[in-house]
Amino acid sequence: MKNYFYYFILCLGIFLIISSCGDPLYQPGDIGSNEKLKTSFVPPDQSGVKEGYWKVEDNILLYHFSDRTGTPLLIIHGGPGFPPDKPWEALNLINQNYEFIYYHQRGCGKSSRPIDRFESKNFYKNMITLDKTLGIGVQLADIERIRQILVQEEIIIIGHSFGAFLASLYAAEFPENVKAMVLVAPADVLVMPSKNGGLFEQIGGLLPENLIENYEEYLKRYFDYKNIFEKTEKELSDLNSEFKKYYNAALKTKGLNIESQTTITGSGGWMVHAMYFSMGKKHDYREALNEVSVPVLVIHGENDIMSIEASQLYADILPNSKLMLIKNASHFSYDEQPEEFAKIVESFLIQVSQ
Repeated sequence: MKNYFYYFILCLGIFLIISSCGDPLYQPGDIGSNEKLKTSFVPPDQSGVKEGYWKVEDNILLYHFSDRTGTPLLIIHGGPGFPPDKPWEALNLINQNYEFIYYHQRGCGKSSRPIDRFESKNFYKNMITLDKTLGIGVQLADIERIRQILVQEEIIIIGHSFGAFLASLYAAEFPENVKAMVLVAPADVLVMPSKNGGLFEQIGGLLPENLIENYEEYLKRYFDYKNIFEKTEKELSDLNSEFKKYYNAALKTKGLNIESQTTITGSGGWMVHAMYFSMGKKHDYREALNEVSVPVLVIHGENDIMSIEASQLYADILPNSKLMLIKNASHFSYDEQPEEFAKIVESFLIQVSQ
């Protein structure tokens, strides 16, 4: 099997060579200590903000939606850069004591996209601007601002895929502000490079022969970091959306066909690569999660392309966690097995609310 993750490491390494720095731009503790933020954690006044949006910075609006009332729980979507366009079916089966609030992270969906293109030719300067505008640090700061907007002393978070990774980092940065977490198919990016090769390699190993060459060409375009700052938001958004073609082909190889769950609406562009720059070529965030003591439920679908070892890693590191496996489900267990998913999550929520 070809090492597709090699493309990611090779291309992402270009910026590290240019900047002469092998460290990731984000390290746990950077945000909680307020070292690398342009603005305050305190959100702007929300009066006058149009309905369905939160203002988290003067020039940043985050789109959000909910179809019920109750104790607010925040849903953090994955991707990076694949926002939801409707509520999860499973959560609608849970009792009416909870309001599940979905939002689009900055840089994707209906939320603000503050960068269209870069005029500067200075790679390092552009990289830092991108990280401070759309990277992991500001995404975590947005979660903290949302908590304050919702007027919650402690918030319960449900994160999916890359969103589960972000939720875990938020809890590491702000442990006193999190009551509990549900991590659904958490992304295999706690440690990079991943010993499992990562998602891109796993997808490549499942593709039919007629798509292999196209996939290799796609990865070269996707990780063309030498020319990254010559691209536009739309070009990068379209490139991110193209991933669906190969992901769905890999699912079909495994006997799965859930295209309705993998519909991509408003895919992120620059924000996706801001996340990659934030993580850098090599990192290990496990130690930070050791300090997260809140109750955590980790959910993994037995047919997920991503190995269960990734979910197990989160469960092993987070000291007050348990891992639940959902049969006949893959990466989107909340839509594939909604009744089972709802049963597991509701039981957990009742426990943490007592």
